[in-house]
Amino acid sequence: MKVRKYKVIGLMSGTSLDGLDIAYCHFGHTEKGGWQFEILAANTFPYEEKWVNRLQHITEVSGEELTRTHQELGVWIGKAIKRFMKKHEVDPEFIASHGHTVFHQPEKGITLQIGSSYAIHAECGKPVISNFRDMDIALGGQGAPLVPIGDRLLFPQHDFCLNIGGIANISAEVKGERLAYDVSPANMVLNHFAKKKGMAYDKGGSLARSGEVNTEILERLNALDYYHAPYPKSLGYEWVLEHFINPLEKEELSVEDMLATLTHHVAQQIANNVHQLQEFMDSPNHYSSMLATGGGAFNEYLIECIRKYSKGTFSVVLPNELIVSFKEALIFAFLGVLRVRNEINCLSSVTGASYDHSAGVVYGDLQV
Repeated sequence: MKVRKYKVIGLMSGTSLDGLDIAYCHFGHTEKGGWQFEILAANTFPYEEKWVNRLQHITEVSGEELTRTHQELGVWIGKAIKRFMKKHEVDPEFIASHGHTVFHQPEKGITLQIGSSYAIHAECGKPVISNFRDMDIALGGQGAPLVPIGDRLLFPQHDFCLNIGGIANISAEVKGERLAYDVSPANMVLNHFAKKKGMAYDKGGSLARSGEVNTEILERLNALDYYHAPYPKSLGYEWVLEHFINPLEKEELSVEDMLATLTHHVAQQIANNVHQLQEFMDSPNHYSSMLATGGGAFNEYLIECIRKYSKGTFSVVLPNELIVSFKEALIFAFLGVLRVRNEINCLSSVTGASYDHSAGVVYGDLQV
C-alpha cells in the first residue's frame, strides 16, 4: 500500500505563556484514506521574562508597538526553529504556525495572531503556513477551536479529546458531526495565582491540594453566562481577565484556597460538559474514553478531580508525554498538511462558519 509522507514542523504558542512548542512530525496518508503520524522531535523554547511581560501586556500597547512586536516575535520564532533544526538534524518541507493570539473577539469579527510569518520564513529558510483563523471569522465562525479535525482523523479511538492549556477545550463526535468548543479557563488562571507564590505553575496541583474550596466563589463562577450559552463558542484573554482574574484579585483568599477553588471549578466544568455531550451521543449509556493532553494533564490533582466528578461515566486517558505536551503543535502541523492538499481543515460544525473550508495562508515558495 502506497503511503504519501509529509515532514512538517508545527508551532504552538499558547495563552499560558509557557513558551513556544516546536514539534517535528511525520504524517503518512494511505491509499485507503487513513492517517498515520509520529512526533520525531519536540522542544519547548521558554519565553524569556522580557517576552512574558511583553506578551502579557500586548493588548494595552499602541498600534506601532503591536506591529513591532509582531515582527520581532517572528524573528525570535524563526531563530528558534533554526536552532531546533540544527539540534535535531531535521529538514522539514514547511512550517505550520498557530501564532500567538493577541485579540480573539469573534462576536466583533476580529481575531489576531502575531509572529510575522515572513519573518519566520526569512530566518529559518522554510515556507510557512499560518493565519488559520481569519477565513473562518470572515465566514461567520468563531475561528476556534481548530484542533478538532486532528482529533477526528488522528485520534478516532477516543470518544472525547480534552486539551487543558491556558483554556480547556473539548471535542467529540456526536451523531456524525464533530462538535468542539472552549470549556473554561484553565492554566491561564491557575498559573496567574501560582505566580503569587513565586512558582511558574502549581506543579502537580500541590498548592491546590493543600487548600480548601470556597463554595461561594465556586458557585459564582459556575453561574457565569458563558457556561449556559450554546456552542459554537470560544474564550479569549480579554474575557478571562474581565470575569476571572480581575474580580478574583479582589477576593481575600489565600493562594492555596483560590487554586483549590479554581481547580474544582475547571474539573466540574469539564465533567459537566462530557455528561451533557454523552446525552446526545448514539449510545448515551456507553462508557466513554477521554484523551487528556496539554500542560494541565500533568496536574495530578486536577486529573483526580475530573475523575471524581466523572461519576464513573468516562475514563481519563493520559497518552505518552510527547503527545500530552505537543499535541497542539502536532495538529497545527497536520492542519498545514491538509492545507497543502487543499482538504478541509476547519469544520463548520465546530466553529459555526457558513461552510467547511481549507484555511491557512502560504508564505514563501512551497513545493510539495
